[in-house]
Amino acid sequence: MTMTLAQLLAPMSVEQFFAEYHDKQPLHLKGDAAKFASVLSWRQINRLMDMTHAWTSQSMMVVLDGKPVPAEQYCARAPGRDTNAQLMQPVTDRVREWIAKGASLVLNDVDSLTPGLASVSSAIEDAGLGKAQANVYISWQSHKAFHAHYDTHDVWAVQVEGEKSWNIWEGRAEWPISHPVFRSQAQEHHEQAKGKLRAKILLKAGDLLYLPRGWYHDALAEAPASVHVAYGAHAPVGIDLMTILGERVLYDAAFRQPLPRQDGTAAARFALTQRAGQLGARLAELCKDPKVMEVLERFVADYRFQRGGNDLLAWRGMAPPAAGGAGDPGETSAFRVVAGGAKPVRRGADWVLKTATGAIALTPGEAEAAQWVLARPDVTEAELLTAHPQADAPALLAKLRDAALLVAT
Repeated sequence: MTMTLAQLLAPMSVEQFFAEYHDKQPLHLKGDAAKFASVLSWRQINRLMDMTHAWTSQSMMVVLDGKPVPAEQYCARAPGRDTNAQLMQPVTDRVREWIAKGASLVLNDVDSLTPGLASVSSAIEDAGLGKAQANVYISWQSHKAFHAHYDTHDVWAVQVEGEKSWNIWEGRAEWPISHPVFRSQAQEHHEQAKGKLRAKILLKAGDLLYLPRGWYHDALAEAPASVHVAYGAHAPVGIDLMTILGERVLYDAAFRQPLPRQDGTAAARFALTQRAGQLGARLAELCKDPKVMEVLERFVADYRFQRGGNDLLAWRGMAPPAAGGAGDPGETSAFRVVAGGAKPVRRGADWVLKTATGAIALTPGEAEAAQWVLARPDVTEAELLTAHPQADAPALLAKLRDAALLVAT
């Protein structure tokens, strides 16, 4: 499953995005429910959460009305998978109790956990926009997870379920980074710095919201349930150049020499000032060094997470390449319903299903099965066969998919 930046931004062109929006201003792009249907579904969320030993209080957070729920209230101590230390692991029954109270759920660092989630990550990274890390936000009507804040990275919010209302404020922090200097700012500071309301945006399933780094925002679910995936694009910054230079100057004797001793005299202070100026000038020279620039160019070009590419059987020469690879949706493919209330209607002795592109003729048996399918959030072929054993499940699912009523996930 692949996606490009052009597909992510459609119908806007990539050229227009970089010219008018990237690192300049927020962007809201409307899309239909099918656009991001393959990114994530309720079925996949439940399956991910069922991988209980993969989660801790850090990777799965519970938040109620702007306040994180303490780990002790929804987790229990359990041994870690790769450490003898005891970790706080979410307990299903406790999480269920908090969800019943309206608490939001945040699943952190999920950008590689399914082909659909990874497809957006790759689209961002392939465009050279930095390392894409994703969190899933699951929230319920009228319960806000977080107060007004900014992020220390560009945000690409992909709405996959329900609706969410976003407040976009005028304020923008000046290129903050993930450092305690910025992370420790109090909420009182944010409330003053966010400024006036710039826009109120309703994000619906299939919509995309782009926010440049540092832009103040907050959000509230408008539908009974809302799911969006927030991809943080962490681009390389100037401090990364300092790290490269720090490694380079290990081989420069001038930076290994002791600094002038300070005895409080004007001469000592002058000597230190002179030495600092000399080292600064040498750094400027190193910034023009072809070898340093080669390292910097490669660092920026390769600044992404390495995902996929595993194919054990092919590596052993036991199967053709890509057999069972990362593009395989899994042992059971599911189809997400994006019909928006479509259902079969009877016309005399015949049944038809109205779609955006026309009407589909159905047999009475197909009509009954189709009505059952379209009343669900998603379905698998096995589930359809169990509920309607007389139906030709593969043919009916293909027909509904070709009519853009289903999307494979």
